[in-house]
Formats: sequence, C-alpha cells, structure tokens
Amino acid sequence: MCALKSLGPSSQLVLDRNQFSPGLNAKPLIPFNRPALVGTEHVYLQKAIDSGHISGDGPFTALCHRALSEALNVQNVLLTTSCTHALEMTGLLLNIGPGDEVIVPSFTFVSTANAYVLLGARPVFADVRPDTLNIDENQLASKITRRTKAIVCVHYAGVGCEMDEILRIASQAGIALVEDNAHGLFGKYRGGFLGTFGSLATQSFHETKNISCGEGGALIVNDPSLVERAEIIREKGTNRKRFFRGQIDKYSWVDVGSSYLPSDLLAAFLFAQLEARDTIQSTRARCWNRYQSALFSWASRLGIRTPFIPDHCQHPYHMYYLLMPDATSRTAFIEHMKARGILTVFHYLPLHISDMGRNLGGKHGDCPVAESVSERLVRLPLFNNMTDDEQASVIESALRFT
Repeated sequence: MCALKSLGPSSQLVLDRNQFSPGLNAKPLIPFNRPALVGTEHVYLQKAIDSGHISGDGPFTALCHRALSEALNVQNVLLTTSCTHALEMTGLLLNIGPGDEVIVPSFTFVSTANAYVLLGARPVFADVRPDTLNIDENQLASKITRRTKAIVCVHYAGVGCEMDEILRIASQAGIALVEDNAHGLFGKYRGGFLGTFGSLATQSFHETKNISCGEGGALIVNDPSLVERAEIIREKGTNRKRFFRGQIDKYSWVDVGSSYLPSDLLAAFLFAQLEARDTIQSTRARCWNRYQSALFSWASRLGIRTPFIPDHCQHPYHMYYLLMPDATSRTAFIEHMKARGILTVFHYLPLHISDMGRNLGGKHGDCPVAESVSERLVRLPLFNNMTDDEQASVIESALRFT
C-alpha cells in the first residue's frame, strides 16, 4: 500500500461538493490527481490560528524557509503565493522590460513566458529535446541577441536540463539564468539540487505537486546581490523586512513591488508536508517505479515511449507520462481509460502556436519537437495517496490497450 491519508471533509462541517463542482457526480473512479494529507496539517493550522498571526511572514513561513534552505543547502528562500508570482519577481529583479527578450521553451506552462510578457518583454521560444522534453540547449546560442536578458529553463517532469552547457552559454553571453523548477523540487543534476544552479529559481506548491499547500510557490535567490531587493519586491516595494529586523526605525516605499506573501495558514499546511517529504518522496518513487516496471515492455511493443531519465539526473517522481505514436492513438488511449473509470490527461499546448504566441510572431513549424510531443503525450494518475489497488487498475487497463 503506497498511500497517504485522503483529503476529506471536516468532521464538523460536511459540504455539498456539488455546489462547487456541478459535474462531480460523474467523477472518475480513479482521478488524475487527489490532494492528500500527511496528518499534521490540521494541528499546524490550529497553531497558526492560535498564534494570532495568520498574515504573511509568520512563524510557519519562517519554518518553511528554514526547512527548504536546509534541505536544498541554499541560503535564501522566500515563500510566494504561487510559482507564477515567483517568476514575476524574477523579471522584476532582473530589470526586464519593454524591448528585452527572454528565451523560454515552447513546451511549458504559460506562466514561464507570461511573467516576462507582463513586463513588456518578448518571449523567444526554443524547441525541446526529444528525449527529456527539456529546452534544447543546442538551440540557445542561435537565439541570443543583444536584447536577450535571460534564459529560463524548465526541468520538465523534474528531470534536470543540461545545466553544464546552459550555464556555459549564459555565462559566455553575460545573461541571467532562471530555473523554473515547478516540477523538480528535490530533483538533482549531477548531484546538485535543481533550483540551485541559476541566479534565481522558482518552486510550485500547487495541489498537483508532490508537496503542496493548494496554491503557493517559492523564490530561491542564489545571487547574493539580489537578496535584499527580492525582499523589497515581495513586500510591496517597501523595506519592511529591514524594519522587522531592527535595521531601520521605520519602513517606506523604496522600489517597485507587489504583495507576494502567502498567508501563514498556507505556510502551516506546507510545513506539515515539508516535514513529511521523505515519506512523500518514497511513496511516489514506489508508484513511479511500479508504472515503469509494469508498462515498459508493453509500451515498447506498441511503439509507445516511457519517460527518459539520464544517468546523471535524479528525478523527484513528479509525473509518469507516455508518448503515444501519434495523436490518434493518444485520443484512443484517453477514451479507453476513461471508459474504465480512469482519468488520464494530456499536457501543454505549445506556447508559440497559442493565440498569444502567434500574436508574438510564433507559427507552426518553429518548434517541431514541441508540436509533436504536445499531440502525443498522456499523463497517468500519480498522487500521494494512490493505493496499490488503484494503481493496479490503471496498469491493468493500460495493458489492455492495443
């Protein structure tokens, strides 16, 4: 049994869930994702309430900062309301604005590009590698111009990008490297934790991630020269953090910024999950490895590709996906699983051929690997409280697909 406690209704308040999700009666027997509790979330939430500090930067926020700093061996972590907001902070910290360019993979979530478009910059879309589905480092040099301000690499499925080469290219060009590590918390590249290579890195604690507080994120600041300004931007452009540390006798508006602090209630929930990270990761590892062991031969016979993990990468078991031979077989597989009560989903549509991407100059054929992968990739259910019986049903149903 590889499962954590299911997230259920409070013993004191039972909600009619249909008032929130009218179609919930038709929910699959096995969902794609199901939020899970590790057991201490309610205790810590009550402690946060009892402390009288439930706004941002409270005691549990400090505990999360310390837990992440110690686990990743980094000095500067700032919780944010989302990974999207952490990405927006990277744009502000790097002074990205109109006329600037930022190189991003086309096969990623919209926030990776939108964070910089909001500031007036132009995203330059790069294709992805056909093996790891990460940004193709061999394309980067040709996409750098005098307007390039940053490269953003996304560690897809928590598998590290080729950081040695990407770092070399960024350093040689004198541009910043940002890691969008929404999938990759506790993943490693050549022994180093993902999120510790770039000047800045972002994390996600969305409910679909290994460790979650529903909505949330973090900014990791690896460049010491950016730390103080990161605190200011996160605190609405004020030097409030210095005031609370007793470094100044009053705080004021000193820079641009916004309110990127999550409530300490979210931090309390998150801290419970961070404390249980070893259990969560071992649970997901068993589930991921079971998929790989059971499905690899079947997939090979049908021309279906399973995830590729380079020997020098240690992934955090964030997702298990299949690359079907073509779009038709992907659709057929999703319907096959749905008929058996199992929800499987596809992933990103390439950003360069989205409506916004085309408005920015993207067109079909610009990123052929991303376009192909987008039509063929399907994700299997994988969540922290998945039972052995549930996973056995997913596997058995997949093996019946011919």
